[in-house]
Amino acid sequence: MNNKNNESVSLRFLYGNPVGRLALKLLTARWISKLCGVYLDSPLSKSLIKKFVSKNNIDLNDFEADNFKCFNDCFCRKIKEGKRPIDEDESELISPCDGLLSAYHINDDTVIPVKQSRYSISSLLENEELAKEYKDGICLVFRLCVNHYHRYCYPMDGEKGENIFIKGKLHTVRPIALEVYPVFTRNCREYTVIETEKHGKLLQMEVGAMLVGKIKNLHGKGRVMRGEEKGMFLYGGSTVIMLIQKDRAVIDEKLFINTEKEIETPILMGQRISKI
Repeated sequence: MNNKNNESVSLRFLYGNPVGRLALKLLTARWISKLCGVYLDSPLSKSLIKKFVSKNNIDLNDFEADNFKCFNDCFCRKIKEGKRPIDEDESELISPCDGLLSAYHINDDTVIPVKQSRYSISSLLENEELAKEYKDGICLVFRLCVNHYHRYCYPMDGEKGENIFIKGKLHTVRPIALEVYPVFTRNCREYTVIETEKHGKLLQMEVGAMLVGKIKNLHGKGRVMRGEEKGMFLYGGSTVIMLIQKDRAVIDEKLFINTEKEIETPILMGQRISKI
């Protein structure tokens, strides 16, 4: 589906209207996000669950849904075993999450073109030396909508480094926001580098969005396994970004073609990336 079809009236107001932009400054304040998080973690938020599930056509039969104590329990619900099978070829990269996938070749430190804007690896990571290691590589962007499964996993076995958190303002990751702000370089985000045998130094980043209370990663430095749960997002649309070094993976060319046409490719967690 074309990105333009996803733009909502409310986001057009927030990003395209002077009054809306004033409201945006308030909405993107971290204290607002934290306040929303407290409410969504409380029993008072249980009343939101039924409408959320119905509106987004979520089949709770696929999930462990016996005892939601608050809205966030529902939002980051755990899927039942077998509903997200991991691709059997252990040598290939898998998708770390459900989402809408876009693929970019990294050229001259530029990876994410959106209309007339471009987002660089160095500004994304706030680390120029690390950014250089992904020159001429590949950037994969997985955009999660509110109806997607909001837990994510590791794409390959390897030695995981420390989690690096970058503080930022929380903006929506819906496409209209990209027209106005360099969203990926303004949102709070957290990344880690995973040293793998076949695919070199993979970098996996989680990006928070408007009204996301936090990115919840489960592990520090250490050995991780392909398909092992890495963490989860709390409420809000979110994004996972994967950086792959030059010549370390072969990605289906259709993904790049779709991205050039502004088409995002649906994908599920555990699905082999090179064989969509």
